[in-house]
Amino acid sequence: MLTVCHSSRAFPTRHEAEVVPTAYTAVRMFVRRVHHALVIAWLCLAALVPSGNAADATSGRPLEIDTAVDASIPIPPAATHHRGREIAQTMHFTGAPWLVRESRQREEDCRLLLDALDVRPGQTICDMGCGNGFYTLELARRVGPEGLVYAVDIQPEMLRMLAEVASREGLTNIRPVLGTAIDPRLPVATIDLCLCVDVYHEFSHPDAMLARVRESLADGGRLALVEFRGEDPAVPIKPLHKMTKAQIRWELEPAGFHVVGEFDRLPWQHLVFLGANQPGNRVKSLENP
Repeated sequence: MLTVCHSSRAFPTRHEAEVVPTAYTAVRMFVRRVHHALVIAWLCLAALVPSGNAADATSGRPLEIDTAVDASIPIPPAATHHRGREIAQTMHFTGAPWLVRESRQREEDCRLLLDALDVRPGQTICDMGCGNGFYTLELARRVGPEGLVYAVDIQPEMLRMLAEVASREGLTNIRPVLGTAIDPRLPVATIDLCLCVDVYHEFSHPDAMLARVRESLADGGRLALVEFRGEDPAVPIKPLHKMTKAQIRWELEPAGFHVVGEFDRLPWQHLVFLGANQPGNRVKSLENP
């Protein structure tokens, strides 16, 4: 399903997603996978080119990548655990093909997730840990030309892949931002929705990142955490990359957030919406899950 790279739509219709492949369509799918793998390999190689911009293939205008990280700010050593949970390693950019794998819609129902976010035209969204832009592109379409999507990642190679695809799609309402392990470099009091899909459990400095995310939220803004269900052994993901709802509350509430909604209809993942506490609000004590 690498239509995210060279199609106007990243997600198939429900009818397309539910069609049982025949022998003919199975062959077509195999050929498409090979083609998609070659495209991603090319993008990975292109991402190694040190450039702050990616050319817009349709207009010739560059899609700017904000790489102005303040190198004078020290980053503390990464922790191995956070509130009793082992922190997972960040996916390397060479693993980008997994983000656009053919089976992702079927396994995770990405369209249903996007619908549950209730993204509206004109909103300002952050796709935190955007990778090569699997969700970024569709979020940009949903907020429309009056909206804006901040695509944040700590790997410039990922951002160059995203910028290349976004330029080819003609999407100009995306702002790729190179963040750090302690700062996503978002504007204060601006973000209507900060989306973290299978990303939060990889934060090497969770408290610092959550503080910056909290500052970035606009009035009524929400943080949407999507994590593979740690309570469900049937979800075929390593435990290191899963979280329970109890863990989410245990870690996010002391960081100044409170749960404002949950969506439980995704096949493998939790979708938990959190709002920022008002200054002075105290968080009730929680039991360690």
